[in-house]
Amino acid sequence: MISHLMDKLTHIIGLGLSNSFYPVPGDAIGVGSAFEGWSPRAEDAVYSMLVPLSPPPGHTFQLELNTAGMPQRTFHVCVELLCTCSREHLGQDLLCFLHQPEEELRRKQEPSLLHTLCMGSYLDVEKTARWFCCFVRVAWLLLPQSHHWGFKWQPSRCCCKFQLSKEQQSFIAEVIFGVRRGDSEIFVGSQGTAADAASTTWLETCAVAEAKFLGQVSRQALQDSCHCKCLQLFSHSLLGVGFSSYTLKTVMMHLLSTIPLTRWHRRDFPQCLLEILEFLLCSLQTKRLSRFVIGNQSFPLDISLPSALRLAQPLNLFEHLASHQDAHLKAVPEYNALLHG
Repeated sequence: MISHLMDKLTHIIGLGLSNSFYPVPGDAIGVGSAFEGWSPRAEDAVYSMLVPLSPPPGHTFQLELNTAGMPQRTFHVCVELLCTCSREHLGQDLLCFLHQPEEELRRKQEPSLLHTLCMGSYLDVEKTARWFCCFVRVAWLLLPQSHHWGFKWQPSRCCCKFQLSKEQQSFIAEVIFGVRRGDSEIFVGSQGTAADAASTTWLETCAVAEAKFLGQVSRQALQDSCHCKCLQLFSHSLLGVGFSSYTLKTVMMHLLSTIPLTRWHRRDFPQCLLEILEFLLCSLQTKRLSRFVIGNQSFPLDISLPSALRLAQPLNLFEHLASHQDAHLKAVPEYNALLHG
């Protein structure tokens, strides 16, 4: 239902943007636990959709690495203008931002993306979120669902988040924006950067590649495979424990790539839980848990990655434990709490 709704919304928004120079939204992609089948509780599920953004005509996006050596890399999305004089000569209704007089551009054409959603020459996350939310507000009223479902905005500075409710049904959806790295399944996304980060900071995310990997696993696994049940149980047990659900998901993906899928049968559920706990304990002891996609040369070849990313040095999700002894001392009792819980 969420996927269908987002398809309709992005279609209407695309039609509304046909004569403008705002980013062009692509088909939304479901990511995260709600779409991967391991949300701890249905009532707490947040349906996350990543909407790819492409540059409008006469523009191009260039990704500039902002920081290196961090657990997750950040980028700036540099917006550059392209010469479109050849389109003018072909009779297309598009004036060249680079070579036409500014007065004529202001009189005959919508402003360029640089003058609407950018900070300097960089695409701004917060401006993009506010812009998209404005269009969602209008597009929602054009859908038949608006007559039957209540719509309520949820606060967020870097994504479009809202709650839909009808009688006893209620769920939360969030739209994250992403710029694709080449033709791969790796994006720089609008969500997850530090609160004090500049609004032009976009976070590299492997969420789409991970969702595709877990989708492949679910299609190839036995019908009563327990791998999602394991993640559900641990995610529910994380309440009050310092480990994130993404940490457990990373452990699970490593195990799914090394343990045959036939060993994830429902009757093996207790043993599978022990395997996860043992892997997590070993990672704590070594203070190292490699992110699953980056630097993983055994990652499925049919899920497209930038070649440099596949061959890169794996990033350590537990870098903070290796760098700060206090963080490691705190993590040990948190593991024990998870174990006994």
